Formats: sequence, structure tokens, C-alpha cells
Amino acid sequence: MSTSHSSLKPSSSLAGIWLPLVTPFLNGAVDLKSYERLLRHYLGQGLTGLMPLGTTGESPTLYEDEMEALVELTTKVVGDRLRVYVGVGGNATEKVIQTLRRLERYPFEGILSVCPYYNRPSEDGIRQHFERISDATDRRIVIYNIPYRTGINLSNDAMLALANLPNVVGIKDCCANLSQSADLLRRRPAGLSVLTGEDALFYTTLALGGDGGILASAHYQPSIFVEVFERMAANDHQGARAVWSSIEPAARVFFREPNPMPIKYWLWRQGLIESPECRLPLTRVSGELAQEIETLDDNGATHELVRRTG
Repeated sequence: MSTSHSSLKPSSSLAGIWLPLVTPFLNGAVDLKSYERLLRHYLGQGLTGLMPLGTTGESPTLYEDEMEALVELTTKVVGDRLRVYVGVGGNATEKVIQTLRRLERYPFEGILSVCPYYNRPSEDGIRQHFERISDATDRRIVIYNIPYRTGINLSNDAMLALANLPNVVGIKDCCANLSQSADLLRRRPAGLSVLTGEDALFYTTLALGGDGGILASAHYQPSIFVEVFERMAANDHQGARAVWSSIEPAARVFFREPNPMPIKYWLWRQGLIESPECRLPLTRVSGELAQEIETLDDNGATHELVRRTG
């Protein structure tokens, strides 16, 4: 795999809304027919890009051949209509590199790579982990910091040091600490995009100067999330806040129980996937949450009223 990193950073902006796609299953197998239906559904809705094989896509449960089939189908259907970053991460550095080498023949722009989880490495270990990945690929890299799942919080100092790697172009920030996020936004260098993965903090992150979001809840009404982003980019904060108020409650509902169970239930009810099933240890949403999801305004009427009167 080529390791020529020259001139990567100038065109690296990731601004906008990125969708971390679910992986549909049917009777225990990956449902590629439903997955293709999802891909085609989300084309032309203003998204910046798609991210298959993220944790929303239940990547830890996928086998190698399933991962390759999903990446192949994604790049085939999407072509150059949307940007594609593939989730490639883990807590064993060499295994991550091996996965990259298996997938390198597919034409995707970059990877989303989570901080090593469970074994709780030192920041020196995390630095070496991403240095090795950077050396092994000419694809762009977005680092994913989510300490409440990994057990280790990547400090801003460590992230800024990693930003010196020529193909590290962004961070999916799920530190759940607004002070840390604001500090990173103040200190980040040119060429480093900061995208929130905390769906409920999307508007707040934009107000602090963030570049957008990698948002599982954008499976629901993606055009509304795009409109919030575009209004903020146009400095229409009041209008953006009004539109955000119409979608923010739904964004919270989808995280009431473990992701992606609620999202999959909604997609199933919409007829976009054949089954809401997940792979163990994930199961299905509770009956109470299912009823709440079914009351969501999937026609966007509330949003349309806000847009007309806001």
C-alpha cells in the first residue's frame, strides 16, 4: 500500500453531515438487498458522505467477507456522488492494518478509526497505534474519540500531536465534555476537521465552530440536519436553532436504548430494511420505546411548519 502523503491536508475538509450507516441483517445474515436500498435512499439528500462499518454498523460483529461485501457494494452504488469513509479500527494495531490491506482495492477516500478500546493504552501507545496506521495507508484518517465506550480519553494535546500526521484530517469527537470540545476547536490547526458524534450536541458544536457531525440519528430526516448545518454556515443562527428544535427531540429518542437498535426499528417501520434485528449482544428495542418511535413525525410536518414560520 502506498504511503505517499504529500498534499493530503489542503483538500481535507469534512464539513457537513456524515451518515454512519447501519448494517441490516435478515435471519442472522447481512441483508445486502436492504443495504443497497438504504444507500440509494440516502443519495441526493444533501449529505456530505457515508461511513459504513462504524460502530453504528455493528462492525465488531461482522466477518471479513461481510465487511468486504459491504464496502464493495457501497463504493459501487455511491460512486463519486458522496464521499465514503470506512470504519477500520480496533484494539490490536496489526489487525487494523491487516483489515486496511484487505480493503485497499476499493475506491473509498478514508477511514474512521476508533481509539483502541478495553486495554486502555497510554497516550504514547495510542500515538504509536495511529502512527503505524498512518504509515500503512495513503487514505485519509479520522480519529474517533469516545472515552465512555473505549475506557480512555484522548487528550487534546495528544490529538493535536496526531494532527501533525499528514493523513490525519479530522476527529469524530464524542468526549461528552463541552469544555474539552471547545478547547480543541480553539486550538486546532488548519486542515483538521472537528465533527461531533454526540447527536444531541450537534447544534451546540456548530455554534462553537465545529465543522459538522457524524450522526446516527441523521438516518431520520437527513435533510433537516443538513438544513441546520447550512443555516449555521450562512450565519442564520436563529433560523438554525428553530429548525434544530424540530428535530432535536427525535435525536434523543434514538439514543434512549443502545444504538443502533432504535434506528433500525424506525428504518424497519419505514420499510427501508426488512428486519430490525441486530447481532448479539444487541437485541431489540423495548415495547415502550417502540411505541415512542412510532409516534415520531416521519413526514417532517413539524419541521415544515418551523421552516415556513421561522
